[in-house]
Amino acid sequence: MIVVTGATGNVGRTLVRLLAEQGHEVTAVSRRVTQADVPPGVHAIGADLAQGVAGLPVTADAVFLLVGGDLMMTGDAGAVVAPFANYGRIVLLSSQGVTTRPDSLSHGRAFAAYERAVMDSGTDWTILRPGGFASNAYAWAPSVKSSRTVAAPFGDVGLPVIDPDDIAAVAAAVLTQPGHDEARYELTGPASTTPLQRAAAIAAAIGEQVTFIDQTREEARAQMLTFMPAPVADTTLDIIGNPTPREQTVSLDVEKILGRPATTFADWAKRNAAAFA
Repeated sequence: MIVVTGATGNVGRTLVRLLAEQGHEVTAVSRRVTQADVPPGVHAIGADLAQGVAGLPVTADAVFLLVGGDLMMTGDAGAVVAPFANYGRIVLLSSQGVTTRPDSLSHGRAFAAYERAVMDSGTDWTILRPGGFASNAYAWAPSVKSSRTVAAPFGDVGLPVIDPDDIAAVAAAVLTQPGHDEARYELTGPASTTPLQRAAAIAAAIGEQVTFIDQTREEARAQMLTFMPAPVADTTLDIIGNPTPREQTVSLDVEKILGRPATTFADWAKRNAAAFA
């Protein structure tokens, strides 16, 4: 059995489907997941890791561990990881920020604490460190739909954002295949793209003109503060506005594991065009 936490998110939903299609016994865990949310044959458990793991299997072949934002920032990493020490393998979804922003609580230190807890758990482990998600562009969907505009700061600063489906495919591979013990994989897209280029890719995907509006850092911060804490907003703005060389570097780990290049942002936009149309 493979347990997938965060089973209804951008990565977890695809991971559950991939594992089920491969014929694995899968238990999908999320706070509000129901049987209607998962493929036939998958067992759904509504559970919040912040409230403990009552109802989860005592043991399993492997677990995909995704720790939500509040728990990541304030939870006891050792206590969260400990119940999974009886599992055969823990695959942790961490963050590239562990290496590129080690002094940031939200992007570095909190994830590093969970990495240490997993490595100290006594079971086999693999750590996935993705950079920025292509799916962050969903934040533009309302304005693209309503006015065919995208407003964002740092329009000409590029980052190799990754398709969450590629993260899921990598996770499926390391959960089920040998050769990934004690590995740390950095996951990015195949090329750096700027916000201007991503807006153009969305325009091409929906067959409509989309106007890019270049925000100031202050305008973007004010908007971000409506849905995230100030320290998270500030570090996010630092990454997208003044990325480190490593944050701008394309990693080949996705291609190495999957045997194909990572998915381009343009292809992600085409697949998800309905969200912006």
